[in-house]
Amino acid sequence: QVQLVESGGGLVQPGGSLRLSCAASGTIFSIYAMGWYRQAPGKQRELVAAITSGGSTNYVDAVKGRFTISRDNAKNTVYLQMNSLKPEDTAVYYCKMSIATIGGMDYWGKGTLVTVSS
Repeated sequence: QVQLVESGGGLVQPGGSLRLSCAASGTIFSIYAMGWYRQAPGKQRELVAAITSGGSTNYVDAVKGRFTISRDNAKNTVYLQMNSLKPEDTAVYYCKMSIATIGGMDYWGKGTLVTVSS
């Protein structure tokens, strides 16, 4: 009964910016941690950034200083602001949320493709 829908991916030139959004809908009592993961071709999925219900954040070293994760609890939405994008940031980006709901806890979106290329 819970769905996560990402948006905001696309093609951007190196040095450019994109903002990803992920909104949760359905029967939601509360949302704990939210996070963004990415999977590049031929590589394993990796955690990019995460934010707790209290607002604490952590980032993989490769994106520190360039990406910012934030959340809007009223909208059940998590954002990822990506600046100074590099070709190595090219990947499918997935959001994940730990949600208090009926019968479940961790939910994933279907992913949005980010391509950084000139």
